[in-house]
Amino acid sequence: MPKLLVFTFAFCILLSNGSVHGQDHDAPPKLENPITTAYLKKHLRKSSPRLVLNPSTEKVLKRKLKSDPVVQNMYQAVKLNANEITGQPLLERNVVGRRLLGTSREFLRRMNMLGLVYRIEKSPELLERINNEVLAVCSFTDWNPSHYLDVAEMAMGVAIALDWTASDLPVATRETALQALIEKGIMPSWSGEGRPGWSYGTNNWNQVCNGGMIAASIAIAEVNPELAAKTIHRALDGLPHSLVEYGPDGVYPEGSTYWSYGTSFSVITIAMLESAFGTDFGMGEYPSFQESAVFRVLCNAPTGWYYNFADCGDKRSENGDITLAWFAKKTGNKLYFEKDRFLRNPADMGKLGRLSGAGLVWLAQYKEQGEQLAPTAWKGEGANPIVIFNGGQDDPNQYYFGGKGGRGTVNHGNMDGGSFIFELDGIRWAIDPGNQSYHALEQTGFNLWGRCQDCERWTLLTKNNYGHSTITVNGALHQVDGLVNLVDFQTGDSPEATFDMTPAFGALMDKATRKFKKDGKRSLVIEDQLEINDSTQMITWQMLTQAEVELVKGGVILKQEGKQVELSNLTHPELTASVISLDPAPLELDRQIDHLKRIEFRYPAYLFKDGTGTIQIRLSGE
Repeated sequence: MPKLLVFTFAFCILLSNGSVHGQDHDAPPKLENPITTAYLKKHLRKSSPRLVLNPSTEKVLKRKLKSDPVVQNMYQAVKLNANEITGQPLLERNVVGRRLLGTSREFLRRMNMLGLVYRIEKSPELLERINNEVLAVCSFTDWNPSHYLDVAEMAMGVAIALDWTASDLPVATRETALQALIEKGIMPSWSGEGRPGWSYGTNNWNQVCNGGMIAASIAIAEVNPELAAKTIHRALDGLPHSLVEYGPDGVYPEGSTYWSYGTSFSVITIAMLESAFGTDFGMGEYPSFQESAVFRVLCNAPTGWYYNFADCGDKRSENGDITLAWFAKKTGNKLYFEKDRFLRNPADMGKLGRLSGAGLVWLAQYKEQGEQLAPTAWKGEGANPIVIFNGGQDDPNQYYFGGKGGRGTVNHGNMDGGSFIFELDGIRWAIDPGNQSYHALEQTGFNLWGRCQDCERWTLLTKNNYGHSTITVNGALHQVDGLVNLVDFQTGDSPEATFDMTPAFGALMDKATRKFKKDGKRSLVIEDQLEINDSTQMITWQMLTQAEVELVKGGVILKQEGKQVELSNLTHPELTASVISLDPAPLELDRQIDHLKRIEFRYPAYLFKDGTGTIQIRLSGE
């Protein structure tokens, strides 16, 4: 498998129950948004805690700490994290490249751990440490507003520190922190017209930044209710522009790890609004938001790796998914509650996610109401459509397939329309190269974020079609804005899905469709129906793998970990495959992946006598 990648999440980047109101067809459904200064003064809970914790949720947490093994175990893991933090130096304003984000995230983690344990145990030593941590970050010259994720996460951490310690911090510290939340947290977002791009954006920045501003606004509501009200109002007005991206089926277009990032801030925002106002104004029931939990579950492959399309990380944590647990709390569905992972030895859990303190609160609220198993054939449409086939629970073959459409211009997107991954016997045979470090690229001056047809982003193997298991025509890049849509999907014992790949090729092809079919418990057929034109010269069928490759008549044999899979060229057995080594990768800046190679079958246009043709390849286990 590819080497585990640690990277910075950064630049983008159920039907309504009546609390979500429809807008015109060009705009997303709105949330309820009654927030005014008068509403805030009347409806905001008058005393702390009111961010995720309030008297009701705190009572449940304390009761579960006496009786629930999962809550008890996770609390011990939080305590271990808190104890580790007390031995660390205080944070400094360490800007890496253009980001203070690492510092902001660490501060938010520290306040989650220290604050939650303090809330339960009221330790004077922990209170002193929280005090010192808050004073340290509030003394920074700023929280790096040029990269507003940094501000948002820092502001949420300061707000939680104030809220969970209630009035126990010294008055001078509270005053300093409230001033910092206003001057370094909220006010920079109101510079200019007060409508920064993230506030109404379609990506994770919207969820994170608006969530941070809501936390900060609740914290400063008594000292500046007008600023708090207008900031929360803007957030509730802007959040639907990111929430609508989950539609229509729950796919998070930026991939599974970005689901974790964006969605974690949405669920903590929901929890904060509920605890502070008694309502989430319709966020939790936003169309397709709850369905996204199925997407998250299905993106976890049997190998322990994600279906890592877009700028997704490689491998999931061995710890329980605290964000997914919110959906378990919301629905009662056991599928979303990873009990065994939450019961791991706390000492083995290591450094917990930075929202795990808050997550423990909703973990304690979970009440099992049955289990709805994940489907064995699933589609999700929208900006970056995907399909997934699997063998179901306890599948002895550990069958897993993921295929996708989409286009390069989607948030964190790649030129990977028509690409796929394939696992069998707990081994990934067809891979996606995944993501690579943003900062390592940016510090060289590389333009990672341009999305034009000729932009530098598409020179990278992880981003262009040469680094994905798809089709390439005339050796050209895919059309960056050519949306590959899902046009047919069938379930059953032999599920299949068809994507229209024509837009990916522009004028180079009249029509191209790719059908994926699970034709057996240990096999997959990829069928391409093509209509060429005078511009079509060469069609290259390609698949990326890390397996050993043996060329045989009619295809190749893939070997890995004592297992093997046959790749058969059903329609053109006379063609000999080529194996292109990508270890090392073509560019020094490319992600280097051990044993990476691209298997190619090349089809000259003259093979398609009447201008149409079919390519059919089958992957099958021994």
